[in-house]
Amino acid sequence: MYDKELVLDILHQILEATLKIQQRFRQIETAADFTGSPFGMERLDSICMLLIAIGESLKNIDKITDRELFQNYPAIDWKGAKGLRDIIAHQYFNVDAEEIFWVCEKHIPPLAETLRKMISDSA
Repeated sequence: MYDKELVLDILHQILEATLKIQQRFRQIETAADFTGSPFGMERLDSICMLLIAIGESLKNIDKITDRELFQNYPAIDWKGAKGLRDIIAHQYFNVDAEEIFWVCEKHIPPLAETLRKMISDSA
């Protein structure tokens, strides 16, 4: 058995990070908006840091729950979310703005919804 309160705290932190990403992404309409100005680069940098934090936190939950929790929520590519952390952290100067744009647009909203469900299910 694992510490459900700890996992719930981490889930809340991850959800907060997804909401920050969505807020910061609102003013980005294309991948070029990331790379075309200092403002865009700041957005890209801040979003990448949050994606790193999310990936690391997901890895921690996996350890704490002995890889059991995420199996109950198969709609999310958990391996991909954790792997994105490694890609950004280890290849930071080669981060592809189009990939980050795609992640923000296509994967962050469903991740936030799934996190809300996970938190609700844990309450």
